[in-house]
Amino acid sequence: QAQLVESGGGLAQAGASLRLTCAAPARTLSEHGMGWFRQAPGKGRRFVAAIGRSGISTYYADSVKGRFTISKDDAKDTVYLQMNSLKLEDTAIYYCARSKTILAGPEQEYDEWGQGTQVTVSS
Repeated sequence: QAQLVESGGGLAQAGASLRLTCAAPARTLSEHGMGWFRQAPGKGRRFVAAIGRSGISTYYADSVKGRFTISKDDAKDTVYLQMNSLKLEDTAIYYCARSKTILAGPEQEYDEWGQGTQVTVSS
């Protein structure tokens, strides 16, 4: 594996849960913070959540705070986005991204991106 690969997207009903997975190249999580972004049809890519290299600091967009949780497992080179209480407006393509530094958040720059995984929420 030479890049970030997202998985776990799919169709879910409003109120349900999904967990997205981002598989990263070896050592990525020990050197970089990580983030999740999403892009809805006709809209730009927006910040969703991020986690610092230490795994202690996390950040969330107001629209998902209290519903989504970002986490990571350095030993497995994997980042997760647990999405609970899904809403129709959560429908988007979700992207995993690598921060340029050990920090990650809405103000950081990201230099590597996955191909995205589609999340569709229905009523």
